[in-house]
Amino acid sequence: MTEPTHEEAHGGALGSRLNWLRAAVLGANDGIVSTAGIVVGVAGATQSRSALLTAGLAGLLAGSMSMAAGEYVSVSTQRDSEMAALAVEKRELREQPEAELEELTTLLEERGLSHEVAREAAEQLTARDPLKAHARVELGIDPEDLTNPWHAAWASFLAFTVGALLPLLAIVLPPAGWRLGVTVVSVLAALVLTGWTSARLGAADPKRAVLRNVVGGALAMGVTYAAGRLLGAAGV
Repeated sequence: MTEPTHEEAHGGALGSRLNWLRAAVLGANDGIVSTAGIVVGVAGATQSRSALLTAGLAGLLAGSMSMAAGEYVSVSTQRDSEMAALAVEKRELREQPEAELEELTTLLEERGLSHEVAREAAEQLTARDPLKAHARVELGIDPEDLTNPWHAAWASFLAFTVGALLPLLAIVLPPAGWRLGVTVVSVLAALVLTGWTSARLGAADPKRAVLRNVVGGALAMGVTYAAGRLLGAAGV
């Protein structure tokens, strides 16, 4: 059997990095849209810089903490499931190695190898590291690269925070008469960038992704601004 090339060997790691990068872009996108909706809504009711700053910071902190907590719980659950599956596989390899060898051979055959080649590959993989072989082929898990829930939580926290800072700074830094216009233009430009980037990372059509992103962000800001105007006019 031929050894995998350098590119093939690292293909899984590259895919994992792209997934993390795409998740970071989407997290930043969430920060942009949600915080923009909050500050634009408040701007519809008042021009007070302190009120805008307070609302924006509250939205940033609440959103980033929520994203981090949700990601931590989700990844922890996934990791627990993976570790439980690995424990079962380890026990089966210890108690019935021949049956597991046959199972691995069958799985490789289902991937297009002839029985003879599949058997040889199964034997070589089992001799090298049986748990890793079964984890990757049978379970689709790399036991040496399980996702860390703390890494995922911090990544989500930082991505959301970076995205949320844009509308927050755009609404509080300019003069009162420029705040809304600067914020809307900045947010829509950022949504074009995140939509294009996420589409390219996912090998999708950038035009459709950008359009969805921009329309969704514009709608969110329009609705919250209208609500803010109504509440401000009512003196709430």
